[in-house]
Amino acid sequence: MIGRCYAHVIAILAAMVSACASAPPSVMSGEPNVAPVNYKTEILAYLRTYLNNPTGVREAFITEPSLITVGGTQRYVSCLRFNAKNSIGKYEGSKTRVVAFLSGRFDTLALARGEQCKDANWQPFPELEKLQR
Repeated sequence: MIGRCYAHVIAILAAMVSACASAPPSVMSGEPNVAPVNYKTEILAYLRTYLNNPTGVREAFITEPSLITVGGTQRYVSCLRFNAKNSIGKYEGSKTRVVAFLSGRFDTLALARGEQCKDANWQPFPELEKLQR
């Protein structure tokens, strides 16, 4: 009976170790402030489902992620600005948003407040303008 218990424990531990081995290094280490590598790809994937109509986005700009203090905590954040269509196909006007990253991965998208993006070094984001459903 005890031998069978050890066999189950070893199997469970092996499964846990293999699951950890396949997780990204930032998740394994628990480090929240790992610089995002594929930030544009992750933002595009999110916006494809987030936007009411992801086609025909205009005036798309983005900043490279930088480490800033948000609510007393340091996070990598990227500023994002674009003009998208609403659910009836009308353009809503250009809005600035912030994208926060956690452990090197997309975490949150929110409207920018105050001067969060005032010193932004905007770069064209043509990939967003070419986005399809």
